[in-house]
Amino acid sequence: MAAGAGWRMEAGERGRRGAETLFRGLLFCVLGCGFCWGNSVERKIYIPLNKTAPCVRLLNATHQIGCQSSMNGDTGVIHVVEKAQDLKWVLTDGPHPPYMVLLDGELFTRELMLQLKGSSRISGLAVAISKPNPAQGFSPGLKCPNDGFGVYSNDYGPQYAHCNWTAWNPLGNGLAYEDFNFPIFLLEDANETQVIKQCYQDHNLPQNGSVPEYPLCAMQLFAHMHAVTNTVTCMRRSSLQTAFSLNPEEVCDALSDYNVWSTLKPINTSSKINPLDEVIIVATRIDSHSFFWNVAPGAESAVASFVTHLAAAEALHKVPDVQMLPRNIMFTFFQGETFDYIGSSRMVYDMKMDKFPIRLDNIHSFLELSQVALRNSSVLWVHTDPVSRRNDSIQPQVETLVEALINSSVGANVTLQEVGQSQPLPPSSFQRFLRAKSIPGVVLADHRTSFQNRYYQSMYDTAENILMKYPEGLSPEETLDYVTDTAKSLAEVATVVARALYQLAGGTGNTSAIQADPRTVSRMLYGFLIKTNNSWFQSIIKQDLKGLLGDELPQHYIAVTTLVNTTQLVQYVLANLTGTVVNFTKEECLNPEKTPNPEKEMYVYTWVQGSRDPNSTLRVPFCVQSTVHLTKAASPAFELKQWGSTEYSTWTESRWKDIRARIFLIASKELEIITLVVGIAILILSLLATYFINAKAHVLFSSPGDGGAVAY
Repeated sequence: MAAGAGWRMEAGERGRRGAETLFRGLLFCVLGCGFCWGNSVERKIYIPLNKTAPCVRLLNATHQIGCQSSMNGDTGVIHVVEKAQDLKWVLTDGPHPPYMVLLDGELFTRELMLQLKGSSRISGLAVAISKPNPAQGFSPGLKCPNDGFGVYSNDYGPQYAHCNWTAWNPLGNGLAYEDFNFPIFLLEDANETQVIKQCYQDHNLPQNGSVPEYPLCAMQLFAHMHAVTNTVTCMRRSSLQTAFSLNPEEVCDALSDYNVWSTLKPINTSSKINPLDEVIIVATRIDSHSFFWNVAPGAESAVASFVTHLAAAEALHKVPDVQMLPRNIMFTFFQGETFDYIGSSRMVYDMKMDKFPIRLDNIHSFLELSQVALRNSSVLWVHTDPVSRRNDSIQPQVETLVEALINSSVGANVTLQEVGQSQPLPPSSFQRFLRAKSIPGVVLADHRTSFQNRYYQSMYDTAENILMKYPEGLSPEETLDYVTDTAKSLAEVATVVARALYQLAGGTGNTSAIQADPRTVSRMLYGFLIKTNNSWFQSIIKQDLKGLLGDELPQHYIAVTTLVNTTQLVQYVLANLTGTVVNFTKEECLNPEKTPNPEKEMYVYTWVQGSRDPNSTLRVPFCVQSTVHLTKAASPAFELKQWGSTEYSTWTESRWKDIRARIFLIASKELEIITLVVGIAILILSLLATYFINAKAHVLFSSPGDGGAVAY
């Protein structure tokens, strides 16, 4: 009896162990299959959209702007809107809200977007780029860029404040400064746009007035933003996280990068220059912006001007007697100017606080290149500040500046004309310097009053906007060196600027030999607007910076906490154009303090990878000696922790974890409920089967051989 009971207990235990082993085996099998096939199944269900750009959230002292999705992304049935009448379906008639609208670029206007913003039937938006560019123009920026952060205020030229005198960007619709509570993505690839439209036509297109049946083509957009309200709120939350959390999760970051600057004659950056030394500042901005994150081609708003600036710097450095000039010239490239003058305000702040080798009192005059590529009849307009010109000491110096520029244009295909002295300065970095000190200066631009640029701060401010055209059939190398009419035009402007600077610096020689190189301008335009990954850019950068170069269209948006590609490329191009090749080894170039060079504190040394040897695939690296430096382009508001400042820029960018887009077929709610119920039923049956197997394990898993042995 005891033996029989023991057998049954042993058999039951073996049965339970067998059941558990079987269950574990089945579980591991299911998990293993899920692990192996999960991604494959996802790829069969979803089509990812890889060439997209999101609208993200930006914040300043008082507002939040931009877009965001819910935490788990937003999903909606796709509806293609190619004309205004198509909106009626998504706003009122369509039976399957919420809708994800695929909008033609021509319809991406403020009026239409505000209609969508006010509807609960919209879950998101995908915008297809309009080709060709919208004929009527498109600028999502403000009519009065950087309003409130320039020089004009209630205390200084109040009649000019808030663009009361001139609306500089009349096409600006302010769309980029609205706040949308649904995600908006730009579709950058025409092929992906066509895939979405085909999915819509196959599944969602109403036929003969009938309602489309399930399954329907849907889109899901992920772009959840962590920051809310304004910069004051998000920076306070980030600082609390940093102070009290072991694993802080900051919710926003200040827009910041670096300014690039160099001097014609070397100076010791570890100390201040002599108070009696005079410096002429030449300035441009190197950043742009649009409605979408990191889509900022900025051809007219930034690239054309800083390329002209670089070409003028090269032309000046070739003049034999420049090191003997009575005055020095400082070439300055400001970052973050689109966002309330981040770069220029920081440099002025550093000068005032004695954190920069040049003081405000050292500045002799200021020349800024604004938008210069779209000249009418070769006219370049000279803008000055009417308020400071009332000063008897400033007026004659401004007249000298204007006269030098006009004299330098004689014989060139550039006609300089001065605007009326009653007109204020256009948006410019020079205004930030005037806020600190009355300085004689001019701003050169292709517009007399409002901008010529019909695509200011938009995705359409591309090479096409400044009329860059290439013959068909050129190889990449031939395109790189092809001198376009745009390059010739900008080279002429650079020549005029270089000659004027030479005269202003005290040069007395013949200026006719000072000439900007159109081929160099062509190369820069190609590299900064079309393709950074070209043979020239490859040859002038460090070997470990090859990641800077890509085949996609270059963008010029300021970053957060990192050195952006534009800044680094401007740095290396400037060093290449104005520097000198020195006979240093790699070790000496990387560690110049170890060399017996008495001027090592006056220069920066860079080991670049050089061009390829014609007879091999190897490059011939070399050392470049230059006066090119970087300095912070971070708003003083964040250093002072004045996050609600009205004096300095307070722009921040929200953080996020996941940004992506995908399309898929969505079933009806009824089918989803049926699928859920069937799944629950199968789960219950599985649990019951598992319970039954476990309860009868001693019967199901007993061995006949064991029974006979025990009976014996």
